[in-house]
Amino acid sequence: MSNRRDPTMAHDDHCECSSTPTNPNEAFTRRAFLQKGLVMISAASTVPLFLQRSAFGLQNPFDVMLTSSIAGVPEDRVLVVVQLGGGNDGLNTVVPWENDHYYRNRPGLNIPTSQVLKFSGEADGYGLHPNLDDLMALHDEGLLATIHGVGYPNPNRSHFTSMDIWHTADPERPNGHGWLGRYFDAACAGTPDPNIGIAIGREAPTAMTGKDVTAVSFETPALFQWMGEEVEGTLEKPYDEVNRAGELQGVDPDSQLGFLTRTALDAQVASDQILNAVRRPTGAQYPGSALAQQLQMVAAMIAGGLPTRVYYVTLGGFDTHAGQAGTHANLLRQLGSSMKAFYDDLKAQGNADRVLTMTFSEFGRRVRQNASAGTDHGTAAPMFLMGPMVKPGVHGKHPSLTDLDAGDLKFTLDFRSVYATILESWLKADSRRILSGTFRPASILNVK
Repeated sequence: MSNRRDPTMAHDDHCECSSTPTNPNEAFTRRAFLQKGLVMISAASTVPLFLQRSAFGLQNPFDVMLTSSIAGVPEDRVLVVVQLGGGNDGLNTVVPWENDHYYRNRPGLNIPTSQVLKFSGEADGYGLHPNLDDLMALHDEGLLATIHGVGYPNPNRSHFTSMDIWHTADPERPNGHGWLGRYFDAACAGTPDPNIGIAIGREAPTAMTGKDVTAVSFETPALFQWMGEEVEGTLEKPYDEVNRAGELQGVDPDSQLGFLTRTALDAQVASDQILNAVRRPTGAQYPGSALAQQLQMVAAMIAGGLPTRVYYVTLGGFDTHAGQAGTHANLLRQLGSSMKAFYDDLKAQGNADRVLTMTFSEFGRRVRQNASAGTDHGTAAPMFLMGPMVKPGVHGKHPSLTDLDAGDLKFTLDFRSVYATILESWLKADSRRILSGTFRPASILNVK
């Protein structure tokens, strides 16, 4: 079992990119680098050399992304990942309302037939939780794909191990780099690019940690800035000189000092860009939930023209062992209303066609409710994809409620097939290389 803990959970071939620690536990955020890296720079005996050539002469990392085109890579496309931490109860999210076994196994937790938001057509017999009315509105507009029974072989019911499996896309060895981190490594194509991914949270998730590239992460934009003067007050002046007017004459660009300087200055540029973007809100109306606030920041950064390809947000609290009904209903309300507000914002910006949003959870819950009016750790669960590029409707085969694996659902679609679809069709990346295997893409996107 991995010893990494997901901070978002309720209590519960190669390119020469800038080097980052290979141990995910040591992966640094740009904020941490600015705190520590500038101390090293400012203390270096060669600091005067930094003041001899304009630091602004360094290449802007955002300019690199906007002006350099990597063949076959659609730089205008964005993926937003919404992690539902704790294990979302799929059976009360996408409800099998015509199945008697659902009601027999959940006499106190079932969603009454009269309250289910029912799908029609081929998906007849299934529907959404009543608090997902905003997602149903997206479904009715042809903007939502609901995917039944997503999981993986030999499921693990530990939060942390199963989340690691989803993050690394490796059920056998879930201790490596993340699937998005490997995508970042492949997409950097020789250009240091610390801005390819942004995670809203205290640290970048394992999914976004690569061998060479680790995503930027911050809880609020105000934290993504240099704070070295809090470590040592005398650093403020040399930092300002380096950042605003300094020069790098005589510094070997391949040296450690050169690397530190480039990385610190690149991080300052990224910090300024992000802060400027989120300080100009789009004017869209969002609910007051934490997830909505995260997605509002993402929408502002997209509107601000950031070149980021992947954003990552989280909603925790899905570990509903006791008193599930009210808690789960509230969480689903937050999920649906936040995603609808996010899509409406993107549409008003004219960016909706550029942004694919994906939700996932580390596992579902057991079929039978427990003695505490809740559900225990299970296996397969549904996923949602949102955007004009999805094939709308309900996809895949819902797991049987009678042919169970020790009381749990048997998955009907490997989650890596969903990843492969997103990598191949949306991000135009080689999924076999990134996922270390061949997984048949699912027919869930309408893109060329």
